[in-house]
Amino acid sequence: MTARRGRRQEPPAGPAREATASGLRRHLPIALLLLAAATLGLAAVVSFSPPVPESRITNRPIEVHADGYVSSETCQACHPAEYDSWYGSFHRTMTQVATPDTVRADFDGVRVEDTHFEPMVLSRVGDEFWAEFDDPGWEGNESRPRIKRQVVMITGSHHQNIYWYATGHDRGLNILPAAYLLKEARWVPRSAVVLHPPGQSLAMLDGHWNAICIACHTTRGKTAFDTPYRSEPFDTQTIGTTVAEFGVGCESCHGPGQAHVEANRNPLRRYGLHLDPAEAGDPTIVLPTRLDPQRSSQVCGQCHSVWEFYDQAGERQANAAGLPYRPGDELRDTRFVAQPSVDRTSPAMTAFVQTDPDFVRGSFWPDGMIRVSGREYNGLLDSPCFREATHPDRTLSCFSCHEMHKPSDDARSVAEWADTHQVSTQGQGNQACLQCHEPMADQVTAHTRHGADSTGSRCYNCHMPYTSYGLLKTIRSHTVSSPSATESVALGRPNACNLCHLDKTVAWTADRLDEWYGTPAPPLDEDDRTVAAGPLWLLRGDAGLRAITAQAMGWGPAQDTSGTSWMTPHLAEALGDPYEAVRFIAARSLRSLPGNPSLSYDFVAPEAARAEVAVRLLQTWRADPRSRQRREPELLVDQEGLPRIDAMRRLFDQRDRRGVFLRE
Repeated sequence: MTARRGRRQEPPAGPAREATASGLRRHLPIALLLLAAATLGLAAVVSFSPPVPESRITNRPIEVHADGYVSSETCQACHPAEYDSWYGSFHRTMTQVATPDTVRADFDGVRVEDTHFEPMVLSRVGDEFWAEFDDPGWEGNESRPRIKRQVVMITGSHHQNIYWYATGHDRGLNILPAAYLLKEARWVPRSAVVLHPPGQSLAMLDGHWNAICIACHTTRGKTAFDTPYRSEPFDTQTIGTTVAEFGVGCESCHGPGQAHVEANRNPLRRYGLHLDPAEAGDPTIVLPTRLDPQRSSQVCGQCHSVWEFYDQAGERQANAAGLPYRPGDELRDTRFVAQPSVDRTSPAMTAFVQTDPDFVRGSFWPDGMIRVSGREYNGLLDSPCFREATHPDRTLSCFSCHEMHKPSDDARSVAEWADTHQVSTQGQGNQACLQCHEPMADQVTAHTRHGADSTGSRCYNCHMPYTSYGLLKTIRSHTVSSPSATESVALGRPNACNLCHLDKTVAWTADRLDEWYGTPAPPLDEDDRTVAAGPLWLLRGDAGLRAITAQAMGWGPAQDTSGTSWMTPHLAEALGDPYEAVRFIAARSLRSLPGNPSLSYDFVAPEAARAEVAVRLLQTWRADPRSRQRREPELLVDQEGLPRIDAMRRLFDQRDRRGVFLRE
């Protein structure tokens, strides 16, 4: 996808810039006088446009403080440190109004061109952002008409921005045909950032944000739609979609704060609570870390889970009045949290699968383990450290590793802390596990059979590997489990050993696990015994397995363990994968290999252009003798270290081509 920019006025350079600076210095006293005059109220000619009140905005959802919600801004005065770390988190920016401060993509006369859709033309008028594109809702026989709509909302702020435009139907929003990747600073087709079958279109429906995103990307959202995508409100008296706060605010986790604010206007009460030796806390607000492990984790699980309404009546009620769950409540009282590992045949699960056959398949591995990112609570539910724990102090919870506010003794900046998913300093090492598994502290290397400083001696690399996928990356499973070769051959899920030892076979893993831990080895076919897991999964696996494997080849610990010289031919083949997401990840991993940091490859370019890049890449790799130092046959190379094209083609012909559509 290419984006052509309009001409922009650039700042002067060299002597011209120096002259400009000199001019500024000369006029500095005048500027100071104007500032002083403004302070005294004498510069009445200088005027500023005040922000438009939310109540007067009609083309997007608005913030309304009601039902006891008072907004995070109210918390700042009494809780400045907590407010600052929250403000720097990605929770706050899950939804933002599109303003010059929040829009990170260039809208200044940009023309976004792609083979997926007709050009999208972006423009800016003052502080407003506009997009012109083909009408996604057109149902006529003629070609789609062009429409121009104002971009009013943004979701996502860590890896990508999704831009939403006003539809003109009440406060309903729809999505632009392209998303903006932040690190790459480029627009890509929306369909390219989702792992879904090639050629299968994605829904672009008026009210999509109102019906889906609002539940987890805002605080106390009320859709005000009768059914999920119906654009008319319940009645003419309804003002349309409202939220207490855009983004995940303080009250998402602590509950509505009005009673807390009113009660604590009395300073004597506040000091009395601080002096309470029993640390009973303040009953006017919820502190998740003071809840039991189950209830505290449900505070996170209200968003980080695969869930559904029990019935249509519950959905209609939530659309009208907002989701009924409040921190401290029992989450399952008001919603069905899917756990197919234990309730696959329950009446509720059966009903959901009958209505939506992909309800389980799009989010879980065949054994019920979660496989999509952002749903970590489902992973926790299946962990024996959570499910089988008998004492609150020894029960795994979200707060065993994560923290919602950066503590004062954490030397990281707020930005660094947020970028590492708010994992505590303790949660980054083995101590997160050793706090309960104390006897293992002196036996780590004996247990892992790896050196003390090896990544193989990190508990989470073996017991919580990167087998969940979403948003063009993998994350840890969040289910504490033990590696086995069976999960790879029976379920199609990468085992933890081979995610690091990509250059070893599944049989090699099975033998080690049997020898070291008595884990039974499953029946293996010839390829599992003779082909390294990395090439095998990348060539023969389904799209989800290929994406995870391509990502693993760009993971530093796996590169250190497996070596990298042999990876280029296999990742180059993945540059032609039919799934755009797999191509993107393969290119990113290639750029992490020695010699490829500036690889020029467009994962949504026409096939011929992509093939040309792959051929040049292979020619360069083949011409370098250092690339062919690995000559093990399991890497699908011959005695000269060159790829065995016949063997690669045979595995490619066995590829699992069933469509994969993950609900990321």
